[in-house]
Amino acid sequence: MALTMSMARAVLRLVFRGAAVGPIACFPSRWLSGPWSHCHSRSVRAMSSRRKISHLERTVNNFRQEMIAEAKVCGIVQESETVKRLRLVVMNKDFAFKAGQCPGLLERESVLELAVKYSEHLPAHWIHTQCDVGSEVTLRVGGDFFFDPQPSDTPVSLLLVAGGVGINPLYSILLHVVDLHRMQGSKPCKYKPGSVQLYYSAKNTDELLFKRSIINLAEEFSGKINCNFHVTQQSFEISGNMQPYVTAGRISERTLAHVSKDNLCYICGPPPMIEAVSQQLENHGVPKESIIFEKWW
Repeated sequence: MALTMSMARAVLRLVFRGAAVGPIACFPSRWLSGPWSHCHSRSVRAMSSRRKISHLERTVNNFRQEMIAEAKVCGIVQESETVKRLRLVVMNKDFAFKAGQCPGLLERESVLELAVKYSEHLPAHWIHTQCDVGSEVTLRVGGDFFFDPQPSDTPVSLLLVAGGVGINPLYSILLHVVDLHRMQGSKPCKYKPGSVQLYYSAKNTDELLFKRSIINLAEEFSGKINCNFHVTQQSFEISGNMQPYVTAGRISERTLAHVSKDNLCYICGPPPMIEAVSQQLENHGVPKESIIFEKWW
């Protein structure tokens, strides 16, 4: 496969200096010289440990870009009861990253978006309790989980499996594939993307982030992008427009039974889900080196 595994494994992390929130490091500007200023971490494949280690310990060896960029919050949306979506305008024109947080939006508008789940960790807590439009934050790129195909690479089909707020980097990869589809035929784009299958699990449909955008993309690129939502604790009626895409219950081995061994598989979510899905994929013959996961928790 022309897409090298070192490239495929590289994932862009959005780490909120102590609270994992996606593929970049983001924190209030006033904390720049504080105790968070040297905290970054690395994802590793081994998942079991007697001691519960922190996110920072897990990802301590991950690549981190030296550049620290200033950004300003230009939009806040209450995505669900527990998740806020930030829209950030980046001041530094040299700030860049790969698909783990949508690079196309940054290139076009100097903007990136980030969904942040509420927690008691200081940065995430700050977003949910104090952050407002106009707030200034500082960003730093790092991590080893991204999809960055080169023009000469052979097309590869992607399987994206997300749990909860773990949709963050996978939604970015999805948007990057969409950009590649839309650029087909233009001189800058010589890579022809393969198909994408997204499985996304959450407690209920209210907790499915970006669901409307994902459905719109699946309809626009029918046959090229497919999405399946799984809800584990749905207690209210599913709206009519969502029903064709929603399945009750967790993502199971039966769900993944049809996955091709040639797929490149990205997983991001809670530890039990990652453990189960990665094992299920291996049971179906997917090579370990084709299974990439993001440990954001």
